[in-house]
Amino acid sequence: MKALVLNDGALTLTERPTPAAGAGEVVVAVAAAGINAADLLQRRGVYPPPPGWPVDVPGLEMAGVVVTLGEGVDTRWLGRRVCAIVGGGAQATRCVVPAAHLIEVPDTVEWSEAGGIAEAVLTAHDALVTQAGLRPGERVVISGAAGGVGLAALQIAHSLGAKVIAVTRDELHHEALRALGADETHTLENVRSLASVDVVLELVGAPHLERVVDVLAPGARVVVIGVGAGARATINLQSIMVRRLVLSGSTMRARSLEEKARVVQAAREWLDDRWRDGAVTMPLARRFDLARADDAYSAFAQAGKFGKIVLTVDS
Repeated sequence: MKALVLNDGALTLTERPTPAAGAGEVVVAVAAAGINAADLLQRRGVYPPPPGWPVDVPGLEMAGVVVTLGEGVDTRWLGRRVCAIVGGGAQATRCVVPAAHLIEVPDTVEWSEAGGIAEAVLTAHDALVTQAGLRPGERVVISGAAGGVGLAALQIAHSLGAKVIAVTRDELHHEALRALGADETHTLENVRSLASVDVVLELVGAPHLERVVDVLAPGARVVVIGVGAGARATINLQSIMVRRLVLSGSTMRARSLEEKARVVQAAREWLDDRWRDGAVTMPLARRFDLARADDAYSAFAQAGKFGKIVLTVDS
């Protein structure tokens, strides 16, 4: 198979042995693979994969066709269109995936979209539904709303009947955000004008969190899942005390296989019919051939994009 291999920060498309499926696993012929912030961090040498995953092949999500089954896997998965999250190795023509992490891809969905949806939907659903317990009618702020996780979170919150407030760097994408279900759109500078926010999905980091704390309602929940703009915030602890706020955080990559399977099951129940009916989508900013990975990574690092950057693969 061919794989993107990291060597001192350089990405090279290299021949590698085709992986074999172990017990409870499948091998997927990859058609598309999304790029995420973790891939850029791994390229810089600061975010290694969990044990048991390829140490030098990046990629946390992909979509393709199941071509090999390991021992104990339901034979109905063979030949199915699927997407999934993995601990690494997705940016290759073949990828090993635990069968419990598979999500079926509807026939109507293009590979490029499927390759960039799993990480976003699973991360957003776990944060908003499982951790924050978002309820109908609550006001939820989503920072970094134009990115993949932000767009997934917006659609999840809208489907739950929440009042969705999408926050972005500028007003460039506000019309598109409203089309996907945002009730209000704001720039970072205007966050302090909000009031009575019940839930915050923090994807930006310190600059946004410092602003939004003072507009939270009593009992509000904040879930931090992104710190790209800064990981150290100055927060008035009295605001947390007086408002009885709950501040939590999450990453997906380092969780156990069993934990991820539970996350997949919960999100899959929400996603299946909506994705098949076209009620949920993952907008694409750009797509690149696997051989143009350097260009794709550069595009991902640029501000102002709307949706996912995806690598397409000739399997």
